[in-house]
Amino acid sequence: MRTERWGLLALLLVTLVWGSTFPAMKLLTEHLSALHIIWLRFGLAAVVLLPLWRGIRSAEWRWGLLLGLLNFAAFWLQIEGLGQTSSNRNAFITGLNVLLVPLMAWLVLRRQLGWPIWAACALAVCGMALMFFEDAPWNWGDTLTLCSAGVYAVYVLAMEAAALRNRAVPLRAARMAVALATSMLGCTTLMLALQADGFSSFFSNVQALTASQLLAITYLGLVASTLVLVLQAWGQQRVDAMRSAIVFGLEPVFAAITAWFLIGERMGPAAFAGAALIVAALIGSQWTPPRAVRTQPAG
Repeated sequence: MRTERWGLLALLLVTLVWGSTFPAMKLLTEHLSALHIIWLRFGLAAVVLLPLWRGIRSAEWRWGLLLGLLNFAAFWLQIEGLGQTSSNRNAFITGLNVLLVPLMAWLVLRRQLGWPIWAACALAVCGMALMFFEDAPWNWGDTLTLCSAGVYAVYVLAMEAAALRNRAVPLRAARMAVALATSMLGCTTLMLALQADGFSSFFSNVQALTASQLLAITYLGLVASTLVLVLQAWGQQRVDAMRSAIVFGLEPVFAAITAWFLIGERMGPAAFAGAALIVAALIGSQWTPPRAVRTQPAG
């Protein structure tokens, strides 16, 4: 139980950092494309994690490359959507993986889920619906973000499978993170190379970044990518995908707080009520019904 609590704490920190990335990415979409942002983020992460390259095993490379492909698709769709909608809406729709993860586990993996998990999912979805209710009608950016949430739900389940196979050696979480970052960097480089002006526009746009935008990309690369990749892999070695998804449901709450503080996006009473429901879902997901106690017959 203590190990699981440390895992939950690690995933909570991951979610807090994720929530803080939406305003930063929104700021960067003014000058950079989704591919440019991903290349800078994970290029920095790959450089920082470079010392861990030595000793990476073939299984860690395979898992890291698979996870990198899934994460790349989720990131690309999310950032493309963010360029066409608000950071709050982008975060709320991304948070729908709190429902998509258990649904996929139930439909595809035939995993049996207890009622506290289903109740927590229902609470979390109601909370996100309230937070979403106060905004404008659905748009194309929201659709791209919903596709991102679906891909990320697959990523969370794949991360659980990878983490469980490497639970005995905690360092493998960090080494898988190296392979993951390398995979994402490779995907982005290939996509940019296939575009006619992929790298030429990249260098000109980077030179035009302001000091605040450079600070944002540094934060995304060092904290939101390097630290988060390692912490998520380590945390999911100790927490199953269902409870991980509920923790990740707090992402729009943290995103709304940072968006209000940094770029002035505000929430009304309904959105605040939705945030409270998501917090309740997180707490409820960790409740385990007491087991029935057998009593021996007298005599």
